[in-house]
Amino acid sequence: MYRPETSAEIAALYQEMILDHYRRPRNKGKLDNPDATAEMRNPLCGDEIDLHVNFSGDALAELKFSGRGCSISLASASMMTQIVEGKSASEVDAIRSRFRELMLGDLTAASDTKLGALRALSGVSRFPARVKCALLAWNALDSVLAGRKA
Repeated sequence: MYRPETSAEIAALYQEMILDHYRRPRNKGKLDNPDATAEMRNPLCGDEIDLHVNFSGDALAELKFSGRGCSISLASASMMTQIVEGKSASEVDAIRSRFRELMLGDLTAASDTKLGALRALSGVSRFPARVKCALLAWNALDSVLAGRKA
């Protein structure tokens, strides 16, 4: 297995991972009969994410998203649906919290293997305007989960 050695190699690998999720998003589409949905819009840039979720108990059994936007917002949505699918609410809360720390520039979060592919978005923290793009799908997930608790 190839392991990048330099920060430039890591940055290139991360860039390729973001572009892959943007060009070939995972879990893109809509669920026929979702248990919950949320729509999020970023009025500053025009990004849009619609999230559909099915639950099994307190676990997120299936997630799909649709929308349009920049490579960061769509890659983040794609990665998010992959990492939280099948996880319990408490597991999702831990991942959401850690990802937000990553977006705020926490260096320990950038090396946290529990974030998986989401670590590719670590460089976004250097561009505050783009952090909103990366968090758009996560804000939709927050909305879905808050509605479930109500």
